[in-house]
Amino acid sequence: MDKKLLEILACPLCKGELVHDRKANELICRLDRLAFPITDGIPVMLVSEARELPPTEEIDA
Repeated sequence: MDKKLLEILACPLCKGELVHDRKANELICRLDRLAFPITDGIPVMLVSEARELPPTEEIDA
């Protein structure tokens, strides 16, 4: 994930900062506990496509 792209992307729900989870290939919004997939190098920034993070899942990114 390009650092400059990561700097301009924001969570579509809360407009908060995203962190890149390289291992899971996702962009994580810590505030909303959503994980947005990165498919073929392209972030899918749709709330309907995001995975909800369970309360027990730690965010290491």
